[in-house]
Amino acid sequence: MEDAFYRPTGDPSRFESTARTQGPWGAGLQHAGPPSALLARAIEGLPSTVTGEPHLARLTVEILGAVPVEELTVTAAVVRPGRSVELVEASAAAGGRTVLTARGWRIRRTPLDLPRPAQPRAEPAPMRPAAASIFGDPAWQTGYLGAVEWRFISGHFEKPGPALVWARPRVPLVAGEVMSPMQRLVAIADSGNGLSRVLDMATWWFINTDLTLHLHRPPLGEWICVRARTTLSEGGTGLATTLLYDDGGALGQGAQALLVGPRP
Repeated sequence: MEDAFYRPTGDPSRFESTARTQGPWGAGLQHAGPPSALLARAIEGLPSTVTGEPHLARLTVEILGAVPVEELTVTAAVVRPGRSVELVEASAAAGGRTVLTARGWRIRRTPLDLPRPAQPRAEPAPMRPAAASIFGDPAWQTGYLGAVEWRFISGHFEKPGPALVWARPRVPLVAGEVMSPMQRLVAIADSGNGLSRVLDMATWWFINTDLTLHLHRPPLGEWICVRARTTLSEGGTGLATTLLYDDGGALGQGAQALLVGPRP
């Protein structure tokens, strides 16, 4: 298997997708986690206009269509500069077609002496299991799913229902680079829908159209914990929600709108 989700091409805006990016919905199609993380990487590379340390407090990734396991072209820009907050955006294209876009707010971080009621004790992170979880079906051990180490506390990809799991990518996002905590978070957070599925993937579609993250602080470290739950409607829509943790405790939450329907 490849040793990264993407390989650089020599052009800083273009990346060769590897088999590690492949998702569970179809051969030759990427899981949205790696390309979303690639957009986060592009945003992190933008010079900031805010005074002080910039914090990506909100990130929304719009999935405009299936992402092929092909070369991606990524661009990013600051679209609304400011000293306290700035609006940033990024996009990824494959074969001349835009497949993902992202917009986010970066907010300045500066030391503040907040009054005690405004500083509640941080919710601790769930205890991380000592060993990686076991999968019975080889299908759950290939592509993106096999490129991530999963340590389930409750639930499982192979068991429908809510899930609580620690995870970390086994390979870097871009070959030769160390993934940042934000890149790790985005790569893992898009799995909330699959982690908490309530339908059989063999007979149903439940595809997320987006991923929105709200973070009250920057992530840290290499491990991300996801508490995921899915709610479905008879109208063929749904919502996957996640509470997100790292070794420092709770750090934010995510949500994904779902398109639901029977496979033909």
